[in-house]
Amino acid sequence: MGVMEKMRGSTKYILWLLIFSFGILWVLADTNVFETMQAGPQSMGQVNGESISIQEYNQKVQNYTERYRQQTGESVTQELRAYYEDQAWEELVLDILLKQKMDELGIVVTDQEVVDMVTGPNPDPFIRQQFTDETGQINRQALNQAISAEENTQVWIMIEQQLRDKRRREKLANYMDASVVVTDADIQKSFINQNSTVSFEYVRVPYSTVTEDMLSYEDSDLRGYYNDNKEKYKRNKTWQISFVSWDKSPTEQDTNRVFSEVRDLREDFASTEDDSLFFLRWESDKEYNLSSVSADDIREEYRPVLDLEVGEVSEIVVDANDRLHLLKKVGEENGEVQFVDYTRGINADPISTIDAIAREADDFSFFAEEEGFKDEAERRELTVRSANATEGTPFVPGLGQSRQVMTFLESSKKGAVSPVFELPQQFVVVQVEDVILEGYRPFEDVKSQVENAYKNQLRKERVAQQVTEARTQQTELSAIATALSVNTMSAEAINYDAQFIPGAGREPVVLGAARGIELNALSEVIEGESATFVVQVTNRIEADPATITGEQQQQLSTQLEQERRQAIMNTWMEELKEDAKIKDYRHLLTQR
Repeated sequence: MGVMEKMRGSTKYILWLLIFSFGILWVLADTNVFETMQAGPQSMGQVNGESISIQEYNQKVQNYTERYRQQTGESVTQELRAYYEDQAWEELVLDILLKQKMDELGIVVTDQEVVDMVTGPNPDPFIRQQFTDETGQINRQALNQAISAEENTQVWIMIEQQLRDKRRREKLANYMDASVVVTDADIQKSFINQNSTVSFEYVRVPYSTVTEDMLSYEDSDLRGYYNDNKEKYKRNKTWQISFVSWDKSPTEQDTNRVFSEVRDLREDFASTEDDSLFFLRWESDKEYNLSSVSADDIREEYRPVLDLEVGEVSEIVVDANDRLHLLKKVGEENGEVQFVDYTRGINADPISTIDAIAREADDFSFFAEEEGFKDEAERRELTVRSANATEGTPFVPGLGQSRQVMTFLESSKKGAVSPVFELPQQFVVVQVEDVILEGYRPFEDVKSQVENAYKNQLRKERVAQQVTEARTQQTELSAIATALSVNTMSAEAINYDAQFIPGAGREPVVLGAARGIELNALSEVIEGESATFVVQVTNRIEADPATITGEQQQQLSTQLEQERRQAIMNTWMEELKEDAKIKDYRHLLTQR
């Protein structure tokens, strides 16, 4: 039977299949399922099944960016916006986790509590601030009128919700505070540590005294050390990337332009009657400031002002940072010179230079995705550089610290090409060459690190053995020093809270031991951070807790409570996040 005959024989089945299929499609079309599929996630993410809306996320990011603009008068950079986006996400996640935990704990705020926060004898500070009169008292009449006004209904609904949330969080804080306990013994211990000192003499033998030629080991020793210390060589998720960059430094044309602009301002600067207004109008990088300096004390870059007449403006002065200055002598009296300094930096032109570079980078990104990253870079004669980026570490070699780049990598697969990222000094486009999952780094990759660590261990063991032999054979510190060919050193009045020994560096273990050694007795051998020690305490002045004043006790109690409260809260929040099911859809919603 031919192919056409087979098709004719099965036509009725095909027709029924098509009819059935189209019927399903019509039904699905009526339910708008395809629009839903194309639309993707309807929220920024979820926390234990509770959604974070796109609107509240965008609003929080906008609040951050608007506050920055109002405070600085500048637009938010891409990098700063990426930071704000992460901050907004973290705050929204924690906010939901806190609300869910409060629900679990049964923390509620009654309607009467909210009423009391508004009209009670001790209203919330927000209400007090809005309705306090000139006598410092709450204007109850104005408050009642504001409550009664129908046009304020929606405003009061918002205020009520804010006050309810605030009170609920206060209750949660009180719940947490119940686990913060500071005893009298804790206060006394803190007082003693802050006000006691110890003086001691010591012998110190640095580990560096064991030279390379004194060490001997086999490759099997290194592998053994690696197996015993594998956790040291655990890595987070890592991305191997390639990237190309475009420098945002001013061009020769930019430099000539700024020089010409500043040179053209010289005559107007000399003739203006309001120097401060001139600074504002022509956007000096340095604020207007009338300096009055003795002629002998004027710095080198400002010395041209000495040759000027009052009211005269200098030629352009270029400082060590390549900034341009116009110096105007305002007055001279009693050996002091008064002058103002108009300053301009040499910056790349935002349109002819920066925008042109940005367009070139964007063009590269598009064709790199279509034609291949390295082929496109070669065609454009761009240098391709490589780097490794590690999850949890925003610093990328060659790029610096960039939240934008890390956000892209966290949601990208091997081969992905990024959009253009604008960093402080450059534009960059990144390609993911490989994604290496979390795990232990192979021995071959970390062999040099293992070898250094193993050699340091051998040095410590060798020095500890030498010091132990001397400590066993000698009963005087000076004799131990002689046996080890080192000098006896001393540390005077070291505070119990200290971490450093003058001349010996950071040695918390040694200092901790010194606090407990019997006066004038020799310590056992102490292995420190950079050396092995033997210590002899010569004096100890321990503060008497009976001398604590009431004010000191209160200060120490408050300090310890704050430290423990913060530690408990941090630990608690981390545990909430670890136990939560958090889904982040941001990368799906921001894909280009």
